[in-house]
Amino acid sequence: MQDNPPVIDRSPDPTHPVEPQPAPEALSTWQWWVQGLRAGVFLVPRIGSARPAPLQILMFLAAFLLLEIGLGRLEVPGPASFDWQAGLAMGGVTVAVMAGTLWLAWWALWPAGQRSLAAWFALSTAAAAPPTAAVAALVALEAHQLYPAMWDTWLAWAAYLALLIWSLGAAALLMRRFGSSGWRVGGFVTGVLALALLAAWQSPQRPWSPEYSATDDATDPPRLQLSQEVFEQQQTVWQEAIDSLVPSRPGVGEVYGLVFAPYASENVFLRESTLVSQVLADRFDAHRRVLHLVNHATTADSHPWATTLNLQRGIEALAERMDKQRDLLVVYLTSHGGGDFKLASEHWPLETEPLTPQQLRAALDEAGIVNRVVIVSACYSGGWVEPLATDTTLVMTAADATHTSYGCGRLSELTFFGRALFDEQLRTTHSFEQAFAKAVPLIKAREEEAKKNDGFSNPQIRMGAGLAPVLKQLEQRLALEK
Repeated sequence: MQDNPPVIDRSPDPTHPVEPQPAPEALSTWQWWVQGLRAGVFLVPRIGSARPAPLQILMFLAAFLLLEIGLGRLEVPGPASFDWQAGLAMGGVTVAVMAGTLWLAWWALWPAGQRSLAAWFALSTAAAAPPTAAVAALVALEAHQLYPAMWDTWLAWAAYLALLIWSLGAAALLMRRFGSSGWRVGGFVTGVLALALLAAWQSPQRPWSPEYSATDDATDPPRLQLSQEVFEQQQTVWQEAIDSLVPSRPGVGEVYGLVFAPYASENVFLRESTLVSQVLADRFDAHRRVLHLVNHATTADSHPWATTLNLQRGIEALAERMDKQRDLLVVYLTSHGGGDFKLASEHWPLETEPLTPQQLRAALDEAGIVNRVVIVSACYSGGWVEPLATDTTLVMTAADATHTSYGCGRLSELTFFGRALFDEQLRTTHSFEQAFAKAVPLIKAREEEAKKNDGFSNPQIRMGAGLAPVLKQLEQRLALEK
């Protein structure tokens, strides 16, 4: 029988204290950013055994939020104002998505890589900065209408998809480097995609909006200076506007737009028509399918004039690119209106004629465009309903035939009708009927607050029975593509 082995006392010898282990290498916040950018281009980050401090994690979160908000400014051409309430709401959505992403990452890194969660978050946040900036650049190009002539919708979506793959690929590769298994990485990517789609669906209004008050309407607006150069330039502007319109995609059911603002002496119509053009492009998948005609001294070199002849020619040009039986044309008219139901037109010293509902109806009929939404923002515009009504037309007006509308003076940023319908309601729904129903009580409350002296404007709506299923299909498609 063997003797028991001697017991070895492994307790520390106070005369020879245990040599302390080297502390993990520390990296500055800037070094974490640099290594994260390396990870963003699929290189191995050089971090050793370093882990970011809690303060550094907060700094990364704050930097990403500021980057997202700052880049959002590029989406608005010209002067813009920041809405703190919308900014906080957007920041809350971003933080919620990040929190969900962190939980998924914690699960995906289980069990070996739990200690790496903080490092993964810091590196992946920095890695996401370049694709985030690239997406913002694409959105800015859309907002400023600076896409190359060959750029089409499918190319835009391909670019967005490539940037999404880039961002998710960098995050997934980082996770693998920290020891996560392949199936957990797949679960992580699936979960993050679901979070992104949910955030896009529930995303609040963007915090940056055009600064309509940047122009002082209390002074006389600039006047058009007619010259041979201006006339020749208008021909070029017209041709460029027409050439930029893209043809309909077979079987899709596109939305095309014609926005018409013929009264040059009130800046409110320029602002409103610009807003409507942008909302149609953004909310109704109509980029490069909206023709914006406007009379204003500052737009002679950028927008075709809003004349009755240009309106007729514009409708013809849109019809040539549309599927006239399937696609939808949205016509938005904004100007002063009179009891004779003529839409006022003014661009002195250029001679212009008012537009009548009969002229618009004739142009649409001759072009053969079947599905129409016609929206008239003007006083007494209810007189346009009967002349424009067809089985496949939705007509909405800012007032009935006996009342004025409100908000078309020099001190107005937008008309009450345009603000409620497009700037507020159509940013949250793709249904023209729902937007109108929600806009009317807002308009009434604001007119009462402003003490409108001739009674409620009483906006009008008439839906052709044949158009209802077309609009329903459009709403469903846009909801799925959002």
